[in-house]
Amino acid sequence: MRTLHRALLVLAGAVLEASQGAAGLSAAEWRSQSIYQVVTDRFARTDLSTTASCNTADQVYCGGTWQGLISKLDYIQGMGFTAVWISPVVKQVEGNSQDGSAYHGYWAQDIWALNPAFGTEADLAALAAALHARGMYLMVDIVTNHMAYMGCGTCVNYSLFNPFSSSSYFHPYCAIDYSNQTSVEVCWQGDNIVSLPDLRTEEQVIWNRWVSQLVSNYSIDGFRVDSAKHVETSFWQGFSTAAGVYLLGEVFDGDPSYVAPYQNYLNGVLDYPSYYWILRAFQSSSGSISDLVSGLNTLHGVALDLSLYGSFLENHDVARFASFTQDMAIAFTMLKDGIPIIYQGQEQHYSGGTTPNNREALWLSGYSTSSELYKWIAALNQIRARAIAQDGGYLSYSSQPIYSDSHTIAMRKGTSGYQIVGVFTNVGASSSVTVTLTSSATGFGANQALIDVMSCTAYTTDSTGALTVTLNDGLPKVLYPTARLSGSGICAGMTSTALPTSSSTAASATTMNITFNELVTTAWGDTIKLAGNISALGSWSPSSALTLSASQYSQSNPLWSVTTVLAPGTVIEYKFIKVSASGTVTWESDPNRVYTVPCATATDNARVGRCATSLSTHAHFTT
Repeated sequence: MRTLHRALLVLAGAVLEASQGAAGLSAAEWRSQSIYQVVTDRFARTDLSTTASCNTADQVYCGGTWQGLISKLDYIQGMGFTAVWISPVVKQVEGNSQDGSAYHGYWAQDIWALNPAFGTEADLAALAAALHARGMYLMVDIVTNHMAYMGCGTCVNYSLFNPFSSSSYFHPYCAIDYSNQTSVEVCWQGDNIVSLPDLRTEEQVIWNRWVSQLVSNYSIDGFRVDSAKHVETSFWQGFSTAAGVYLLGEVFDGDPSYVAPYQNYLNGVLDYPSYYWILRAFQSSSGSISDLVSGLNTLHGVALDLSLYGSFLENHDVARFASFTQDMAIAFTMLKDGIPIIYQGQEQHYSGGTTPNNREALWLSGYSTSSELYKWIAALNQIRARAIAQDGGYLSYSSQPIYSDSHTIAMRKGTSGYQIVGVFTNVGASSSVTVTLTSSATGFGANQALIDVMSCTAYTTDSTGALTVTLNDGLPKVLYPTARLSGSGICAGMTSTALPTSSSTAASATTMNITFNELVTTAWGDTIKLAGNISALGSWSPSSALTLSASQYSQSNPLWSVTTVLAPGTVIEYKFIKVSASGTVTWESDPNRVYTVPCATATDNARVGRCATSLSTHAHFTT
């Protein structure tokens, strides 16, 4: 039995400083992240209005800002995201054309200045700091291929651009022939309403200095690279070295053999091949599951490292999936190989069609946290994070189809004993399909207890390890070993039978009072909270975290305290956070604190006694 002082959580000396929050990530560390994509102009306004008008057809600025985004980070983190991808930040062409304004950020005029519509230098730095204080990361969209001009391709006034202020910095105007790769790289995107002069990226010194300074000034952790296939591949090595952070390239093409080689130059690429196969498979009950299976197998054969691909179902350049169907294919994209990316509005089931209708203002949803897909995304991020934490081979495990028929596909990811098995169908609402999966396909053992983490339904394999599941209304199943969920807060209350006891007849304590005491001197209006990885601790959301009481606080003994009830065997990861009177949230520095609630049985009288008492934790924060 542990001694009392080891059972306590001794947290003295923790430092609560935003400056010691998350640092830049390596490409390998991006594998475990989950990314939420923001169109800055359409996510949140500084005034936090939820009624301000925004007609997507007008294609003009609607007022979203970096400060607005900072104010709504709880909303994003509440879904379990660990990184935020924002629109390009540089200064854009001014005014409106027949194609609208540059609210989206892809029509650059001056790469050395920020877009004042989104905020100031201090605002962008504050966004990075706010994310890092939460243990989250910042990805910025960048465009190195072109600048933009309000007018035809043959009448560009190059003097308007900074620093590329003469025609010598650009390839001569030509329309793109997409059957010719040289033409793809040197000819111009855009049209004669807004032309996009194609930069001679052979002029690399400027770009290297620019990207290095951008990372340094704003503590950026990664870049999404627009129009990557339109840039000469020789550009990327020097640029990547200068950036020193993860580069996720947009290679807008459905051919896996065309997309895959770009990973020789960029850390990762957006998984457009899978996007098209998934869309075709699930947009109707006549969709081709066989093409999806074949495509995934082909992709595995040519991709260099799928764990660094960006897996998505929607973005600002393609029609909303919900404009095709109400199918829940979102689970497929979040659990397949790659880094899951969710585009703002997916969680609210936005259904806009092609651009610009897919760029709706999110504030008009009221930022509902009770919508069906908001909760689905949170659950999917939670089970993925759980699998990564428990299975050292999860991210490198190659997820491949283990079963398919004309309407159904099953996927497995993870090593034996920790694997997630997802079962997906395109039959749609008011329909059902039943499938049987063998042990050799799933890796599950005989009589193994499983839980569908999307519905919190319990399953048990038969004596051969086989499992029969029925999918109703087109909803998928995401199956995980019950024993591996203990203490996670996922489907809480369903995993208690899996908790260890000292004997089969022992009567286990079902709950334990845990008291967290923290000594920290605070300013008037400050609040101390406790946030953690389980629902009882708010699932990392500051707004849902436990608030500590200052009822015993004094100048000589600045004690904050809270008591909660947890099941024996529960494993928690947690941090203390400070919320200022203005609402600013500051997180404790890394790493997360970890604690396992002791199990007690009726055969161990001393430990049973402890179950009836509080277990205190002590922390002394230096601020």
